[in-house]
Amino acid sequence: MSGHSKWSQIKHKKALTDAKKAKIFSKFARLIGVAAREKGPDPAKNPSLAQAIERARAVNMPNDNIERIIKKYSGGESQEKFEEIVFEGYGPGGVALIIETITDSRNRISQEIRHILSSRGGNLATPGSVMWSFEKQKGGGYAAKYPLVVEDLAIQEKLESLLEALDDNDDVQEIYSNLQS
Repeated sequence: MSGHSKWSQIKHKKALTDAKKAKIFSKFARLIGVAAREKGPDPAKNPSLAQAIERARAVNMPNDNIERIIKKYSGGESQEKFEEIVFEGYGPGGVALIIETITDSRNRISQEIRHILSSRGGNLATPGSVMWSFEKQKGGGYAAKYPLVVEDLAIQEKLESLLEALDDNDDVQEIYSNLQS
């Protein structure tokens, strides 16, 4: 026997799973909180809140957590001030990116997004320079008007690294690209 207990392996896997789940729940908590603060705590009168709740339930976020977040942000108990910011940029191979964030620090997230893009062969674009090539879909999903096919494997690897790094950022909610799958 190699000296590793089954419990040790289970504990390690559970820790990884719990960390991923906490990260996902954190993103949805911000989304629900912003929606509740902006348009009120009633999902019947607040479609963005209803959509956020639906998405949170799709990843098995407990109802208690959802209700607590709505109460916290709609009742004015929270001192945190979150804002939604949309960044536009280009990745390796000229792939257009729209990055939706919810953050408590505009300066911090701007620097983080700029660093992630520049360190992986991309760059931050000026507002409007990427948005024109996308159509806003019902429910917020953006669709590329001009999909791009990237056949170079080196560029595909860089893009994958870039998208993973963006997705790992806690403030990033959604990433849209014109990359054809």
